[in-house]
Amino acid sequence: MLPAELIKKKRNGEGLTAEEIEFFILSYTKNEIPEYQMSALLMAIYFKGMTNSETVALTKTMLHSGVVVDTSRIDGFKVDKHSTGGVGDKTSLILGPIVAAAGVYVPMISGRGLGHTGGTLDKLESIPGFNTQLSLEKFVDLTKKIGTCFIGQTKEICPADKKIYALRDVTATVESLPLICASIMSKKMAEGIDGLVLDVKFGSGAFMKNIDKARELAMALMNIAKSYDKRVLALLSSMEQPLGRYSGNALEIFECVEIMENKTHFSQAGRDLYADTRELSLQLSAHMIHLAGKTSNFEDAYGLAEKILKSGAALKKFEEMCVEQSGRLHELKMPEQKVELIATTNGFLANFDVEKIGLAGIILRAGRKKTDDIIHPTSGVEFHAQLGDAIKAGDLIYTIHGDEPERFAGAYEMLSKSFHISLQKPHEHVLIKEVLR
Repeated sequence: MLPAELIKKKRNGEGLTAEEIEFFILSYTKNEIPEYQMSALLMAIYFKGMTNSETVALTKTMLHSGVVVDTSRIDGFKVDKHSTGGVGDKTSLILGPIVAAAGVYVPMISGRGLGHTGGTLDKLESIPGFNTQLSLEKFVDLTKKIGTCFIGQTKEICPADKKIYALRDVTATVESLPLICASIMSKKMAEGIDGLVLDVKFGSGAFMKNIDKARELAMALMNIAKSYDKRVLALLSSMEQPLGRYSGNALEIFECVEIMENKTHFSQAGRDLYADTRELSLQLSAHMIHLAGKTSNFEDAYGLAEKILKSGAALKKFEEMCVEQSGRLHELKMPEQKVELIATTNGFLANFDVEKIGLAGIILRAGRKKTDDIIHPTSGVEFHAQLGDAIKAGDLIYTIHGDEPERFAGAYEMLSKSFHISLQKPHEHVLIKEVLR
Protein backbone atom coordinates (compact mmCIF):
# COMPACT_ATOMS: atom_id res chain seq x y z
CA MET A 1 0.00 0.00 0.00
CA LEU A 2 1.17 3.54 -0.77
CA PRO A 3 0.57 6.12 1.99
CA ALA A 4 0.02 8.94 -0.54
CA GLU A 5 -2.74 6.96 -2.27
CA LEU A 6 -4.54 6.39 1.05
CA ILE A 7 -4.26 10.09 1.90
CA LYS A 8 -5.71 10.92 -1.53
CA LYS A 9 -8.52 8.42 -1.05
CA LYS A 10 -9.58 9.99 2.27
CA ARG A 11 -9.06 13.52 0.89
CA ASN A 12 -11.59 12.68 -1.81
CA GLY A 13 -14.11 11.56 0.79
CA GLU A 14 -13.81 7.82 0.21
CA GLY A 15 -13.86 5.29 3.03
CA LEU A 16 -10.73 3.43 4.09
CA THR A 17 -10.81 -0.30 4.74
CA ALA A 18 -9.84 -1.76 8.10
CA GLU A 19 -6.67 -3.16 6.47
CA GLU A 20 -5.71 0.26 5.07
CA ILE A 21 -6.25 1.95 8.42
CA GLU A 22 -4.21 -0.72 10.21
CA PHE A 23 -1.37 -0.40 7.69
CA PHE A 24 -1.17 3.39 7.96
CA ILE A 25 -1.47 3.67 11.75
CA LEU A 26 0.90 0.85 12.63
CA SER A 27 3.46 1.95 10.03
CA TYR A 28 3.46 5.45 11.52
CA THR A 29 3.79 4.04 15.05
CA LYS A 30 6.87 2.07 13.90
CA ASN A 31 8.35 5.22 12.24
CA GLU A 32 7.90 3.75 8.76
CA ILE A 33 5.63 6.63 7.68
CA PRO A 34 6.85 10.22 8.26
CA GLU A 35 5.01 12.82 10.33
CA TYR A 36 4.12 14.94 7.30
CA GLN A 37 2.12 12.08 5.75
CA MET A 38 0.40 11.27 9.06
CA SER A 39 -0.43 14.98 9.40
CA ALA A 40 -1.95 14.96 5.92
CA LEU A 41 -4.15 11.96 6.75
CA LEU A 42 -5.28 13.55 10.02
CA MET A 43 -6.28 16.73 8.20
CA ALA A 44 -8.14 14.70 5.57
CA ILE A 45 -10.02 12.88 8.35
CA TYR A 46 -10.72 16.23 10.03
CA PHE A 47 -12.41 17.59 6.91
CA LYS A 48 -13.98 14.42 5.46
CA GLY A 49 -14.81 12.49 8.64
CA MET A 50 -15.09 8.74 9.04
CA THR A 51 -17.93 6.24 8.95
CA ASN A 52 -18.80 4.28 12.07
CA SER A 53 -17.01 1.18 10.69
CA GLU A 54 -13.89 3.26 9.94
CA THR A 55 -13.93 4.72 13.46
CA VAL A 56 -14.29 1.25 14.99
CA ALA A 57 -11.38 0.02 12.85
CA LEU A 58 -9.25 3.00 13.91
CA THR A 59 -10.07 2.31 17.56
CA LYS A 60 -9.19 -1.38 17.17
CA THR A 61 -5.86 -0.58 15.51
CA MET A 62 -4.90 1.91 18.23
CA LEU A 63 -5.99 -0.56 20.93
CA HIS A 64 -3.91 -3.41 19.53
CA SER A 65 -0.85 -1.25 18.87
CA GLY A 66 -0.06 -2.06 22.50
CA VAL A 67 -1.23 -4.40 25.23
CA VAL A 68 -4.69 -4.90 26.68
CA VAL A 69 -4.57 -5.13 30.46
CA ASP A 70 -5.22 -8.69 31.61
CA THR A 71 -7.78 -8.35 34.40
CA SER A 72 -8.85 -12.00 34.29
CA ARG A 73 -7.58 -12.62 37.82
CA ILE A 74 -10.03 -10.01 39.15
CA ASP A 75 -13.19 -12.05 39.75
CA GLY A 76 -15.98 -9.53 39.34
CA PHE A 77 -17.47 -6.83 37.15
CA LYS A 78 -15.03 -4.08 36.16
CA VAL A 79 -16.37 -0.65 35.25
CA ASP A 80 -14.84 2.75 34.53
CA LYS A 81 -16.06 6.29 33.99
CA HIS A 82 -14.82 8.70 31.36
CA SER A 83 -15.44 12.43 31.39
CA THR A 84 -14.82 14.65 28.38
CA GLY A 85 -13.41 17.23 30.78
CA GLY A 86 -14.17 20.57 32.31
CA VAL A 87 -13.27 23.05 35.04
CA GLY A 88 -13.45 21.70 38.58
CA ASP A 89 -14.40 18.23 37.30
CA LYS A 90 -13.19 16.02 40.14
CA THR A 91 -15.86 13.30 40.36
CA SER A 92 -13.49 10.38 39.63
CA LEU A 93 -11.83 10.90 43.01
CA ILE A 94 -15.15 10.34 44.80
CA LEU A 95 -16.91 7.82 42.59
CA GLY A 96 -13.93 5.43 42.40
CA PRO A 97 -13.98 4.85 46.17
CA ILE A 98 -17.81 4.75 46.33
CA VAL A 99 -18.15 2.12 43.60
CA ALA A 100 -15.24 0.08 44.99
CA ALA A 101 -16.90 0.10 48.43
CA ALA A 102 -20.04 -1.26 46.73
CA GLY A 103 -18.06 -4.31 45.61
CA VAL A 104 -17.50 -3.29 41.99
CA TYR A 105 -13.96 -2.99 40.59
CA VAL A 106 -12.90 0.37 39.13
CA PRO A 107 -9.58 0.25 37.22
CA MET A 108 -8.80 3.80 36.06
CA ILE A 109 -6.14 4.75 33.52
CA SER A 110 -6.42 8.52 33.78
CA GLY A 111 -5.00 11.53 31.99
CA ARG A 112 -3.36 14.86 32.69
CA GLY A 113 -4.89 18.25 32.14
CA LEU A 114 -4.26 20.05 28.87
CA GLY A 115 -5.67 23.39 27.89
CA HIS A 116 -8.41 24.78 30.12
CA THR A 117 -9.52 21.37 31.47
CA GLY A 118 -8.01 19.65 34.50
CA GLY A 119 -6.56 16.14 34.74
CA THR A 120 -7.12 13.47 37.39
CA LEU A 121 -3.42 12.54 37.54
CA ASP A 122 -2.41 16.15 38.28
CA LYS A 123 -4.93 16.29 41.12
CA LEU A 124 -3.71 13.04 42.67
CA GLU A 125 -0.05 14.03 42.30
CA SER A 126 -0.71 17.12 44.42
CA ILE A 127 -0.85 14.62 47.30
CA PRO A 128 2.80 14.32 48.44
CA GLY A 129 4.32 11.03 47.31
CA PHE A 130 1.27 9.76 45.39
CA ASN A 131 2.55 7.43 42.65
CA THR A 132 0.51 7.23 39.44
CA GLN A 133 3.32 5.60 37.42
CA LEU A 134 2.76 1.97 38.44
CA SER A 135 3.39 -1.10 36.31
CA LEU A 136 0.33 -2.74 34.77
CA GLU A 137 0.86 -5.79 37.00
CA LYS A 138 0.82 -3.58 40.11
CA PHE A 139 -2.21 -1.75 38.73
CA VAL A 140 -4.18 -5.00 38.48
CA ASP A 141 -2.95 -6.16 41.92
CA LEU A 142 -4.09 -2.96 43.63
CA THR A 143 -7.43 -2.90 41.80
CA LYS A 144 -8.04 -6.45 43.04
CA LYS A 145 -6.93 -5.59 46.58
CA ILE A 146 -8.60 -2.19 47.09
CA GLY A 147 -11.29 -2.20 44.43
CA THR A 148 -9.90 0.83 42.61
CA CYS A 149 -6.57 2.19 41.42
CA PHE A 150 -5.55 5.25 39.37
CA ILE A 151 -2.56 5.23 37.03
CA GLY A 152 -1.38 7.14 33.96
CA GLN A 153 -1.12 5.79 30.44
CA THR A 154 1.96 3.56 30.31
CA LYS A 155 4.17 3.09 27.25
CA GLU A 156 2.54 -0.33 26.70
CA ILE A 157 -0.99 1.12 26.47
CA CYS A 158 -2.06 2.37 23.03
CA PRO A 159 1.33 3.71 21.84
CA ALA A 160 -0.27 4.63 18.50
CA ASP A 161 -2.73 6.93 20.24
CA LYS A 162 -0.03 8.56 22.33
CA LYS A 163 2.06 9.34 19.25
CA ILE A 164 -0.87 10.46 17.11
CA TYR A 165 -2.39 12.64 19.85
CA ALA A 166 0.85 14.61 20.16
CA LEU A 167 0.70 15.24 16.41
CA ARG A 168 -2.99 16.22 16.50
CA ASP A 169 -2.21 18.79 19.17
CA VAL A 170 0.22 20.66 16.90
CA THR A 171 -1.68 20.23 13.61
CA ALA A 172 -5.06 21.67 14.74
CA THR A 173 -6.82 18.31 14.27
CA VAL A 174 -7.88 17.71 17.88
CA GLU A 175 -11.52 18.68 17.18
CA SER A 176 -12.40 15.68 15.01
CA LEU A 177 -15.19 13.38 16.20
CA PRO A 178 -13.74 10.07 14.89
CA LEU A 179 -10.25 10.95 16.13
CA ILE A 180 -11.63 11.90 19.55
CA CYS A 181 -13.67 8.69 19.76
CA ALA A 182 -10.81 6.41 18.73
CA SER A 183 -8.43 8.11 21.17
CA ILE A 184 -10.80 7.84 24.13
CA MET A 185 -12.15 4.37 23.49
CA SER A 186 -8.86 2.69 22.58
CA LYS A 187 -7.52 3.61 26.04
CA LYS A 188 -10.74 2.60 27.78
CA MET A 189 -10.96 -0.77 26.03
CA ALA A 190 -7.30 -1.38 26.95
CA GLU A 191 -8.24 -1.33 30.66
CA GLY A 192 -9.90 -4.74 30.44
CA ILE A 193 -13.26 -3.40 31.65
CA ASP A 194 -16.75 -4.88 31.28
CA GLY A 195 -18.70 -1.62 31.38
CA LEU A 196 -18.30 2.12 30.95
CA VAL A 197 -20.23 5.19 32.08
CA LEU A 198 -19.59 8.33 30.03
CA ASP A 199 -19.91 11.86 31.38
CA VAL A 200 -20.11 13.99 28.24
CA LYS A 201 -19.98 17.70 29.04
CA PHE A 202 -21.61 20.56 27.16
CA GLY A 203 -21.46 24.32 27.65
CA SER A 204 -18.92 27.13 27.76
CA GLY A 205 -16.38 25.11 29.76
CA ALA A 206 -16.73 21.93 27.72
CA PHE A 207 -15.10 20.70 24.56
CA MET A 208 -18.58 20.45 23.01
CA LYS A 209 -20.20 23.87 23.43
CA ASN A 210 -23.78 22.80 22.67
CA ILE A 211 -25.82 19.82 23.78
CA ASP A 212 -26.50 18.52 20.25
CA LYS A 213 -22.77 18.11 19.60
CA ALA A 214 -22.33 16.51 23.04
CA ARG A 215 -25.11 14.03 22.23
CA GLU A 216 -23.49 13.21 18.89
CA LEU A 217 -20.18 12.52 20.62
CA ALA A 218 -21.86 10.41 23.33
CA MET A 219 -23.67 8.26 20.76
CA ALA A 220 -20.47 7.75 18.76
CA LEU A 221 -18.57 6.67 21.89
CA MET A 222 -21.39 4.34 22.92
CA ASN A 223 -21.47 2.73 19.46
CA ILE A 224 -17.79 1.82 19.78
CA ALA A 225 -18.29 0.39 23.28
CA LYS A 226 -21.22 -1.70 22.03
CA SER A 227 -19.09 -3.02 19.16
CA TYR A 228 -16.88 -4.51 21.90
CA ASP A 229 -19.93 -5.94 23.73
CA LYS A 230 -19.46 -3.61 26.69
CA ARG A 231 -22.30 -2.33 28.84
CA VAL A 232 -22.41 1.42 28.39
CA LEU A 233 -24.48 4.52 29.06
CA ALA A 234 -23.83 8.25 28.91
CA LEU A 235 -24.82 11.31 30.91
CA LEU A 236 -24.95 14.73 29.29
CA SER A 237 -23.92 17.12 32.05
CA SER A 238 -23.57 20.88 32.12
CA MET A 239 -20.31 22.77 32.12
CA GLU A 240 -22.10 26.14 31.99
CA GLN A 241 -20.61 26.78 35.41
CA PRO A 242 -17.52 25.30 37.07
CA LEU A 243 -18.20 22.16 39.08
CA GLY A 244 -18.16 22.57 42.83
CA ARG A 245 -16.26 24.96 45.08
CA TYR A 246 -12.73 24.79 43.69
CA SER A 247 -10.69 24.44 40.54
CA GLY A 248 -7.04 23.60 41.11
CA ASN A 249 -5.27 20.41 42.04
CA ALA A 250 -4.69 20.36 45.82
CA LEU A 251 -7.82 22.48 46.29
CA GLU A 252 -9.91 19.88 44.46
CA ILE A 253 -8.45 17.08 46.57
CA PHE A 254 -9.42 19.11 49.65
CA GLU A 255 -12.98 19.49 48.31
CA CYS A 256 -13.31 15.77 47.64
CA VAL A 257 -12.08 14.85 51.12
CA GLU A 258 -14.51 17.35 52.69
CA ILE A 259 -17.39 15.78 50.72
CA MET A 260 -16.32 12.28 51.77
CA GLU A 261 -16.24 13.60 55.36
CA ASN A 262 -19.88 14.75 54.88
CA LYS A 263 -19.01 18.42 55.23
CA THR A 264 -20.79 21.30 53.54
CA HIS A 265 -19.76 24.84 52.66
CA PHE A 266 -22.41 27.48 52.05
CA SER A 267 -22.17 30.50 49.79
CA GLN A 268 -23.36 34.02 50.57
CA ALA A 269 -26.61 33.08 48.81
CA GLY A 270 -27.08 30.05 51.06
CA ARG A 271 -26.14 27.38 48.51
CA ASP A 272 -24.01 24.39 49.42
CA LEU A 273 -21.06 24.85 47.07
CA TYR A 274 -20.25 21.12 47.31
CA ALA A 275 -23.73 20.09 46.15
CA ASP A 276 -23.04 19.73 42.40
CA THR A 277 -19.81 17.77 42.91
CA ARG A 278 -21.56 15.49 45.40
CA GLU A 279 -24.66 14.98 43.25
CA LEU A 280 -22.82 14.28 39.99
CA SER A 281 -20.49 11.87 41.80
CA LEU A 282 -23.48 10.02 43.28
CA GLN A 283 -25.31 9.90 39.94
CA LEU A 284 -22.28 8.51 38.13
CA SER A 285 -21.55 6.06 40.96
CA ALA A 286 -25.13 4.80 40.91
CA HIS A 287 -25.08 4.20 37.16
CA MET A 288 -21.79 2.31 37.50
CA ILE A 289 -23.17 0.17 40.35
CA HIS A 290 -26.38 -0.56 38.46
CA LEU A 291 -24.48 -1.30 35.22
CA ALA A 292 -22.50 -3.89 37.18
CA GLY A 293 -25.74 -5.63 38.18
CA LYS A 294 -25.43 -4.92 41.90
CA THR A 295 -29.00 -3.59 42.07
CA SER A 296 -32.20 -4.23 40.13
CA ASN A 297 -32.82 -0.55 39.47
CA PHE A 298 -31.07 2.82 39.42
CA GLU A 299 -32.90 4.15 42.49
CA ASP A 300 -31.55 1.34 44.68
CA ALA A 301 -28.06 1.93 43.27
CA TYR A 302 -28.30 5.63 44.11
CA GLY A 303 -29.43 4.80 47.64
CA LEU A 304 -26.49 2.42 48.06
CA ALA A 305 -24.00 5.02 46.75
CA GLU A 306 -25.42 7.66 49.09
CA LYS A 307 -25.24 5.28 52.06
CA ILE A 308 -21.59 4.44 51.29
CA LEU A 309 -20.69 8.13 51.02
CA LYS A 310 -22.47 9.12 54.24
CA SER A 311 -21.07 6.17 56.21
CA GLY A 312 -17.46 7.17 55.61
CA ALA A 313 -16.74 3.96 53.66
CA ALA A 314 -15.79 5.94 50.53
CA LEU A 315 -13.31 8.07 52.50
CA LYS A 316 -11.82 4.90 53.99
CA LYS A 317 -11.33 3.48 50.46
CA PHE A 318 -9.74 6.72 49.27
CA GLU A 319 -7.34 6.77 52.22
CA GLU A 320 -6.48 3.10 51.61
CA MET A 321 -5.72 3.85 47.96
CA CYS A 322 -3.50 6.78 48.97
CA VAL A 323 -1.49 4.57 51.32
CA GLU A 324 -1.09 1.80 48.72
CA GLN A 325 0.05 4.34 46.10
CA SER A 326 2.48 6.01 48.55
CA GLY A 327 0.39 9.16 48.95
CA ARG A 328 0.63 11.10 52.22
CA LEU A 329 -2.82 12.65 52.31
CA HIS A 330 -2.22 14.19 55.75
CA GLU A 331 0.61 16.26 54.21
CA LEU A 332 -1.58 17.85 51.51
CA LYS A 333 -0.26 21.39 51.14
CA MET A 334 -2.77 24.21 50.81
CA PRO A 335 -2.06 27.65 49.28
CA GLU A 336 -0.86 30.40 51.59
CA GLN A 337 -1.69 33.51 49.57
CA LYS A 338 -4.86 34.79 47.97
CA VAL A 339 -6.59 37.73 46.34
CA GLU A 340 -10.36 38.28 46.15
CA LEU A 341 -12.46 39.37 43.19
CA ILE A 342 -15.73 41.08 44.13
CA ALA A 343 -18.82 42.18 42.21
CA THR A 344 -19.15 45.87 41.37
CA THR A 345 -22.85 45.85 40.43
CA ASN A 346 -26.16 44.48 41.73
CA GLY A 347 -28.24 41.87 39.92
CA PHE A 348 -28.24 38.14 39.21
CA LEU A 349 -25.30 35.99 38.14
CA ALA A 350 -26.50 35.32 34.59
CA ASN A 351 -23.68 33.35 33.01
CA PHE A 352 -20.08 32.20 33.21
CA ASP A 353 -17.48 31.91 30.49
CA VAL A 354 -16.09 28.76 32.08
CA GLU A 355 -13.31 28.39 29.53
CA LYS A 356 -11.91 31.75 30.68
CA ILE A 357 -11.89 30.43 34.26
CA GLY A 358 -9.83 27.48 33.04
CA LEU A 359 -7.48 29.82 31.18
CA ALA A 360 -7.01 31.82 34.41
CA GLY A 361 -5.94 28.50 35.95
CA ILE A 362 -3.26 28.13 33.28
CA ILE A 363 -1.94 31.61 34.15
CA LEU A 364 -1.73 30.45 37.78
CA ARG A 365 -0.01 27.19 36.68
CA ALA A 366 -2.94 25.13 37.97
CA GLY A 367 -3.22 23.89 34.36
CA ARG A 368 -0.92 23.62 31.37
CA LYS A 369 -0.84 25.07 27.88
CA LYS A 370 1.78 22.61 26.59
CA THR A 371 2.28 18.99 27.61
CA ASP A 372 5.66 19.72 29.23
CA ASP A 373 4.46 22.69 31.35
CA ILE A 374 5.05 22.31 35.09
CA ILE A 375 1.94 22.30 37.31
CA HIS A 376 1.94 24.25 40.58
CA PRO A 377 -0.22 22.03 42.85
CA THR A 378 -1.49 24.68 45.28
CA SER A 379 -2.70 27.19 42.66
CA GLY A 380 -6.38 27.53 41.81
CA VAL A 381 -9.64 29.41 42.01
CA GLU A 382 -12.41 29.27 44.61
CA PHE A 383 -16.00 29.94 43.52
CA HIS A 384 -18.34 31.83 45.84
CA ALA A 385 -21.43 32.18 43.65
CA GLN A 386 -23.45 30.10 41.21
CA LEU A 387 -25.78 30.79 38.30
CA GLY A 388 -28.98 32.51 39.36
CA ASP A 389 -27.61 33.87 42.66
CA ALA A 390 -28.70 37.37 43.67
CA ILE A 391 -25.52 39.46 43.77
CA LYS A 392 -24.84 42.76 45.50
CA ALA A 393 -21.90 45.08 44.82
CA GLY A 394 -19.12 43.97 47.17
CA ASP A 395 -20.11 40.27 47.14
CA LEU A 396 -17.34 37.76 46.57
CA ILE A 397 -17.30 36.05 43.16
CA TYR A 398 -13.87 34.37 43.17
CA THR A 399 -10.84 33.95 45.38
CA ILE A 400 -7.54 33.37 43.59
CA HIS A 401 -5.28 31.03 45.59
CA GLY A 402 -1.62 30.12 45.22
CA ASP A 403 1.97 30.61 46.27
CA GLU A 404 3.06 32.65 43.23
CA PRO A 405 1.39 36.05 43.78
CA GLU A 406 3.18 37.52 40.77
CA ARG A 407 0.73 35.49 38.66
CA PHE A 408 -2.40 36.79 40.39
CA ALA A 409 -2.81 39.98 38.30
CA GLY A 410 -3.04 38.12 35.00
CA ALA A 411 -5.50 35.60 36.43
CA TYR A 412 -7.54 38.42 38.02
CA GLU A 413 -7.86 40.19 34.65
CA MET A 414 -9.01 36.98 32.94
CA LEU A 415 -11.50 36.13 35.71
CA SER A 416 -12.97 39.64 35.70
CA LYS A 417 -14.15 38.92 32.11
CA SER A 418 -15.52 35.46 32.89
CA PHE A 419 -18.96 36.26 34.36
CA HIS A 420 -21.91 38.51 33.71
CA ILE A 421 -24.36 40.07 36.18
CA SER A 422 -27.81 40.90 34.80
CA LEU A 423 -30.94 42.55 36.18
CA GLN A 424 -32.93 39.62 34.78
CA LYS A 425 -32.82 36.33 36.66
CA PRO A 426 -31.70 33.45 34.38
CA HIS A 427 -33.33 30.03 34.06
CA GLU A 428 -32.49 27.51 36.76
CA HIS A 429 -29.24 25.69 36.01
CA VAL A 430 -29.73 21.97 35.28
CA LEU A 431 -26.72 19.80 36.13
CA ILE A 432 -27.65 16.61 34.25
CA LYS A 433 -29.63 17.20 31.08
CA GLU A 434 -30.02 13.67 29.68
CA VAL A 435 -29.13 10.03 30.26
CA LEU A 436 -28.52 8.04 27.07
CA ARG A 437 -28.83 4.27 27.36
